[in-house]
Amino acid sequence: MIYFDSAATSFQKPETVCNAMETALREMSSPGRGGYPEAMQAAETLLSCRTELAELFHVPEPEQVVFTMNATHGLNIAIKSLIPYGGKVVISGYEHNAVTRPLAALAADIRVAGAPLFRPDLVTEAFEKAITPDVDAVICNHVSNVFGAVQPVEAVAAICREKGVPFIIDASQSAGVLPLDMTALGATFIAMPGHKGLYGPQGTGVLLCCEKAETSPLMEGGTGSVSIQQEMPEFLPDRLEAGTHNVPGIAGLLAGVRFVRGMGEDAICLHERKLAQMASEGLRELPGVSVCARRDLFDQTGVLSFVPQGLDSELVGNALADAGFAVRAGMHCAPLAHRTAGTIDSGTVRLSFSVFNNEEEVNHLLETLPEILKQLSN
Repeated sequence: MIYFDSAATSFQKPETVCNAMETALREMSSPGRGGYPEAMQAAETLLSCRTELAELFHVPEPEQVVFTMNATHGLNIAIKSLIPYGGKVVISGYEHNAVTRPLAALAADIRVAGAPLFRPDLVTEAFEKAITPDVDAVICNHVSNVFGAVQPVEAVAAICREKGVPFIIDASQSAGVLPLDMTALGATFIAMPGHKGLYGPQGTGVLLCCEKAETSPLMEGGTGSVSIQQEMPEFLPDRLEAGTHNVPGIAGLLAGVRFVRGMGEDAICLHERKLAQMASEGLRELPGVSVCARRDLFDQTGVLSFVPQGLDSELVGNALADAGFAVRAGMHCAPLAHRTAGTIDSGTVRLSFSVFNNEEEVNHLLETLPEILKQLSN
């Protein structure tokens, strides 16, 4: 199987990630539950992971790094900490259901700062018009999970700082690929998965919290701290981390973060973008294929969508799977993004690359796809 679905999960992991998880299973128990060596080693692993993440994303203190199950978990905490029932929120036109469904559950008054694909200037203008002082929060993903379009989060953050509105960033597709400086951005929360660009295992995620963030726990329970108290602790990260930690997962995430820091985000992004550019150029030569990208892939990462005209995108995705390619097709849990981009009726076939992909794999796809499209068209 040639794996081109890393925007969903980076299935191919560094060997160090697998080794770290096995070591944790064999040698660690739970942090904060005792002073014996196995518990202390688990606590040290969690602190090391928080510290590495804080350094990577320029978070002042490791305690502001909260472990979650995934980005969706973190986004729910952030959204429900800032937005009351019926509250006002501004979002981009490319948000995932991890944002829009919690807002729907809150019956939020949603303003969509919509703009065409790959026009960050117009995205900024739309946010400038939509953000007013009465808005409870602004939410924007750093990179679209459907189209790989890089959103102008720096410009949006500046608007939020000027107008005094809290800002939530969904870094699901950018963490480990693009630089993120929480201190410079002044974001209130940044949510990200551990299992995508950070090369950790599924079931891991991270929520970066600004120092003065007001946080509302989604769950209450044991934290190993101030146990006599019946309310959740006021201090981070304990306030948002009820129950037993996923120690093997966090150990794997630590190894993944170290892998990313060793390679460098710039090198990772350049490699993935090069493959996406190669795929984009090849796809444009195929009749009946519309590529959702600029020709130069400016303001885009290694995520690339295309539309097979006249064919069901999921049917094409299934045919590619039968031919040995793992891709994602359809709505990608982001119908708002498809409405904004004009692909809501067709959906798209998405290719998403990682450091473990190469040019030979892209060439194989470009050689195989024409015959698949021909067969499905007959």
